[in-house]
Amino acid sequence: MNPAMLLISTIITAAITIPTALFFTNKFGNLANPARGCPTKPYQKNTPLQESISISAAMTERLADTASVLATHTTDPSQQEISHPPKSYTYYHAGPLFTIAELHTNALLAQAIQKCSSGKFIPVLPQDLEQRDQSPHSIRDEDIRALLSCDMAMFTYDGTELDAGTVVEYMVAKMADIPAVVLRTDFRGAGDQAETGDAWNLMSSNWPRTAGVSAHAMVGYKTSLQRAQAGVEGTRGRTVGESMIDDVAQKVVDAFERVLNEPPRLPKELRECVYQWLALMPGFKKGSDQDNVELLAKLCKDKQSRGLL
Repeated sequence: MNPAMLLISTIITAAITIPTALFFTNKFGNLANPARGCPTKPYQKNTPLQESISISAAMTERLADTASVLATHTTDPSQQEISHPPKSYTYYHAGPLFTIAELHTNALLAQAIQKCSSGKFIPVLPQDLEQRDQSPHSIRDEDIRALLSCDMAMFTYDGTELDAGTVVEYMVAKMADIPAVVLRTDFRGAGDQAETGDAWNLMSSNWPRTAGVSAHAMVGYKTSLQRAQAGVEGTRGRTVGESMIDDVAQKVVDAFERVLNEPPRLPKELRECVYQWLALMPGFKKGSDQDNVELLAKLCKDKQSRGLL
């Protein structure tokens, strides 16, 4: 055989033998001496294709984990057992929930309100109900249903511009004659009522069965800081933020007590008709109109039996 043919034959043999050997080595590992224990597998750098497959698998697993986390929910308030006469009241804790500061404050304040009221006012937080993997329509429906199912509601009206979703929820609550508290801790000026009215748009003011709570956030923080530095009784072992939150929570609880004692505004002869319309008005995605009407009719009856309507 001439040298050229010998060279070509050698190259072809290597091209077949080496990949085959690498395949079996990668698949089954390097066959070590049986007397020395289990087979060992040598380190091999992944090819670009293998790297892509590995990254894709990791991303899929991460997305699955995220979906699982976002599916975490609290109990639907409409499914909770109702006491007669009521010893406690559920309230819808409405407000912005888009940043870690907002989510954290919502959770802390809700816990503080329940604690300060000795469990009388039980929070239902939209952030505990929502699933971001659902459609916007479904998220909206879930929030509205939770709001209507609650006995009362609290709305955080912070910001130079009010959160639009919170304002819509507030109006739904007023249509349903739900006792409400509007809370503002933002010390910046806002609204169109100057210094004679509330620090928000006048269209959200002067509604029946509603109490407003204004708490200057910076004054509240500095007051709590001053108490802590002076060693005032009750501040030991508590952060300045916790003390401030507790002060605001007590104001909300006092406001809840006030609106709870106000008589219903919705006339008895109109209640069933109004709640029937509330079942149809939103255009709920889930359930038929008849199903939603029956659900709201039961809700209306329950609220009347508990003195809420």
